[in-house]
Amino acid sequence: MLFPLAWYLTWTTYGTWLHGDPRGSHLGPIPMKPNPELEAAMRAQMTEEPVFLTDEQRKIVEKKIAEECAAQGWTLHALNARTNHVHAVVSASRDGKYLRSRLKALASASLSDAEGLFGTGKHGRRRWWTEKGNTVEVENEKALEEIVVYVRDMQ
Repeated sequence: MLFPLAWYLTWTTYGTWLHGDPRGSHLGPIPMKPNPELEAAMRAQMTEEPVFLTDEQRKIVEKKIAEECAAQGWTLHALNARTNHVHAVVSASRDGKYLRSRLKALASASLSDAEGLFGTGKHGRRRWWTEKGNTVEVENEKALEEIVVYVRDMQ
């Protein structure tokens, strides 16, 4: 299987960008226009409060992602954990959805550990992130350079 030069991965924190949001969203592969009724319905289905990462939590996420990329021999070109989303640009001989899922899971575990939610008998936070996210193939050096600049400098 051939893999692209890199993967541009993005995911949002739980409850901060719902379907129907005025910024637009995707339900499957089809872009959706703003829909206040749908957004309200999605908000009513939430089981927890929205997650906005603190500066400390953002550092935890970035540290864990960088550690995993180094441990796996993946090239981490750029990384930016924001209060309500994460961008990562990674080169790896793996499927982009796998990479996104793996990095989200490890970041979740690190955040929950930092909050003392695992192994304490407390109900650990089940949702730091939305279910999916974006996985974009980066096919050439020019596109890679532009995405790295965006992730690193324009957030």
